[in-house]
Amino acid sequence: MHDVKIFDTTLRDGQQGKGISFTVEDKIKIAKLLDENGVSYIEGGWPGASPKVEAFFKEIKNVELKNAKMVAFGSTRRASNSAEDDVFLNKIVQSGAPVACIFGKSWDLHVHEALKISLEENLDVIESSIAFLKKSGLEVFFDAEHFFDGYKRNPEYAIKCLQAAEAGGAEVLVSVIQMVARCLSKSQR
Repeated sequence: MHDVKIFDTTLRDGQQGKGISFTVEDKIKIAKLLDENGVSYIEGGWPGASPKVEAFFKEIKNVELKNAKMVAFGSTRRASNSAEDDVFLNKIVQSGAPVACIFGKSWDLHVHEALKISLEENLDVIESSIAFLKKSGLEVFFDAEHFFDGYKRNPEYAIKCLQAAEAGGAEVLVSVIQMVARCLSKSQR
């Protein structure tokens, strides 16, 4: 039998719905409930994104969780920064969360069009961001953003992105399949 671990994103993704805005107290209550129900990882939000997220990470340090580890969400470093000098990577470390989940570009189109950097530079961005977080003592998940679109267009490069994350020390490689959400939204029309 395999050990199943649940990674919950309610405190970040869940509050992106229309009319939903959790208070810090709401987020603490939800985190406690998720922990009581055996959730392994609770993504608390993106440190530095808002004062509310900062306050949540400050307060959740005082809560004893029995099952769950808190996760700070974010992105790889900006190409113009070193990992050590990247404000948002440092905010993840300063959050006190023992786990980081960072996303990075794995679709060559986005590397060229959104980041406006070379493919090789993006691989360095991924690897060095994760290595910095690992050096800071965090468990790291790498979310390969738009992996399947990238794989369809350039499979060799998409795989290189995963390999760069692994080389940086990521324990878990993640890619969310967006097709489910697309199908659900089409069926509601």
